[in-house]
Amino acid sequence: MNLPIATRYALRSLLRHRRRSILSAVGIAVGCSVCMFMVGFVRGEGETIMRAAAESGSGYLRLAPKGWRETGNDRLRLPAWQKLLNLADGTSGVLMASPHARIDALLAMGTRTAGVIMLGVDAQREMRANRLIQKVTQGRYLRPGETGAVVIGGSLAERLDVGVDDDLMVTVSAQDGEMRSAMLRVVGVVGTGSKMLDTGLCHVSLTDVADLTGYDRVGEISVLLADADLLPQAIAELTGPVGAQADIVTWLEIIPELASGVEVDETWAKIMVTIVTLVVFLGIASAQLAAVLERRREFAVLAALGMRGGRLVRIMLTEGVILGVTGGVLALCIGLPTTYLSATRGIDFRGWSGGADYGISNILLEPVVYGDFGWWLVPLALVLAVVSTTLSSLYPAWYALHTDPASALRVDQ
Repeated sequence: MNLPIATRYALRSLLRHRRRSILSAVGIAVGCSVCMFMVGFVRGEGETIMRAAAESGSGYLRLAPKGWRETGNDRLRLPAWQKLLNLADGTSGVLMASPHARIDALLAMGTRTAGVIMLGVDAQREMRANRLIQKVTQGRYLRPGETGAVVIGGSLAERLDVGVDDDLMVTVSAQDGEMRSAMLRVVGVVGTGSKMLDTGLCHVSLTDVADLTGYDRVGEISVLLADADLLPQAIAELTGPVGAQADIVTWLEIIPELASGVEVDETWAKIMVTIVTLVVFLGIASAQLAAVLERRREFAVLAALGMRGGRLVRIMLTEGVILGVTGGVLALCIGLPTTYLSATRGIDFRGWSGGADYGISNILLEPVVYGDFGWWLVPLALVLAVVSTTLSSLYPAWYALHTDPASALRVDQ
């Protein structure tokens, strides 16, 4: 095989110091594999949080009344909500669209009271869209068309000292400003494992909310998609037909604290990747510079024989590229299996959290976080390795280029 002179010379130089070359390649591989794992884990964590938010009743996006985005007023209602619901059902990638109506309510049992945000639901749709209600520990969930019934969280049931088949007094402020009350029978108790979620969970039928408040329309439509990647397409399809009737709000706006947490994690991941890349960069630059210092006389002889500076720089850069490709391949051998395991088996944080509550903002997070895995890891590792080693070879190449041949060939050097 007839290789270019710069490549042959670079290979000979690397093979001459095999131990140093192997250690450099292994260092590149370890650094790049750590970056692969971190990027894959943070991406998977973001997807896990997004999915948890969507499947806890919020959906990936929400059709909200005009003005809700600015005020967050749960008393606002959607015009022609049935038409909007049909539009959501017909959107590509939609698994389920679930209508909701929220209202502040006071629950009472004897002298015991608790304030909650009561959620009116379509039971048939909610059972398919909300994974929280699949954790009913006592009784059952609401039946389609059922009225006069309520499902509450376990902590709320303990606070009010009620159980299945007990009656609760519910008091709300109606549309006309009057206080209205009704008796609702507890048909189910939900135990999510999160005290915060179980304290605020209170589901009734849309009909009960309408009868109590006088609002005959729903306040929002939560849309659950088959895949988070379909979110831009769904927004594009809905934007035109929805028009001025409603605002399309994504989960990032619905739960900004979770979105901020994901953004912070992504920022830290970028910082750590930068630090690891910098360490690899400095390590390779140090090794390459040491190689240049050892070969000063050799470079001086080559310069004296007429080798141009450009070819000398190509030799050094070629060494960096070869090290980078070798380190990138090793990084794939190390990083792909570990990243794949994190994506398939996940990382269980239950043993590290000391029994911490995984509920936040009406969202039940998963204690097991799965990373992201895909063929995008291959170019990530190779580009990261080759770019870092090539850049780290620039200063040694510049140093070799500016080495004075006469000074390097002096006997006393």
